Amino acid sequence: MTFRARTMKVSAVLSLSALALAACGEAPEEGGGNAEASDFTGCIVSDEGGFQDRSFNQNSYEGLKAAEEKLGITVQQAESQAETDFTPNLNSMVQNGCDLTVSVGFMLADATKTAAEENPDMHFATVDDNSIQLDNVKPITYNTAEAAFLAGYVAAGSSESGKVATYGGLDIPTVTVFMDGFSDGVDYWNEQKDDDVELLGWDKKAQDGTFVGNFSDTAAAKTTTQNFINEGADVIMPVAGQAATGTADAVVDANADGREDEVTFVWVDADGYDTLSEDQKKYQLTSVLKELSTSVEDVVTTAAEGEFDNTPYVGTLENGGVGIAEFHDQEDRVGKDVASEVEDIKQKIIDGEIKVESENSPE
Repeated sequence: MTFRARTMKVSAVLSLSALALAACGEAPEEGGGNAEASDFTGCIVSDEGGFQDRSFNQNSYEGLKAAEEKLGITVQQAESQAETDFTPNLNSMVQNGCDLTVSVGFMLADATKTAAEENPDMHFATVDDNSIQLDNVKPITYNTAEAAFLAGYVAAGSSESGKVATYGGLDIPTVTVFMDGFSDGVDYWNEQKDDDVELLGWDKKAQDGTFVGNFSDTAAAKTTTQNFINEGADVIMPVAGQAATGTADAVVDANADGREDEVTFVWVDADGYDTLSEDQKKYQLTSVLKELSTSVEDVVTTAAEGEFDNTPYVGTLENGGVGIAEFHDQEDRVGKDVASEVEDIKQKIIDGEIKVESENSPE
């Protein structure tokens, strides 16, 4: 039996009618909410992936809805289909008197900054962006390189072919930070095991790699994944929002013939096992998690209680803001030894014994 076999055993344009926003306020449960919160309107604007992306838009929205259920606040939302929707969607939130507007994604930064500057008495929170330095804007960011490091280690330890891959939606810091961490995790496996697992799709040193150009093109994502599989990769991590479902489809297709070296994927942002189809999720190795719903709920709750502040939130392994999911159906493939090693590595990262560094990490 080879060493690798042993380790296998041991993630214009939106129509104006879409801007008719649904007010989704519900009466708070008995004992929940307060008079101040009941007069509070919390709003959210998605990026082009929309609220059903099974990723960061959807989970951020769930955080707002959790605050609604807990506090009895009023909720409004605007779903973007293209970049040209960002400004009108944010303006509609302002016009509707939102007390806090959550803009989801790095791509909304410029439009959010403009809206915040023009409306200094209104509050905003930016998910996955910390570029805006204004008193009325709170950044919510995540050092996903730490969690992706763990996923890279698991991917390398689970690969039979000796090749793994990653690609992104867009070449932006909130995407490439995942890819940096994943790359370092693969390298750490190689260092610890004297192995030579190869990473396709990303060169951390050169900051150059494979991108599909957006977060919605599932066909391009599927083709990209098929190309990686044809090159020999048997674990692929897409960092591409809704487009990543194309990877899940490609993996299902690749495994349909009962191939010996089963292909798996690593999901990101949320645990894909909770939302992917039955034939897709069984091939999920793990997920790199951002606790988006929890952090958004906390920020909205604080603002609704009259305690908004612009202090940046940065999710880490230490504060539980990032992590990796269970191995679910792939538990046997990962193996107890690798699973134990991952827990040890996680603690060493928290303690500072292992440094996970990325020029794309938030400060």
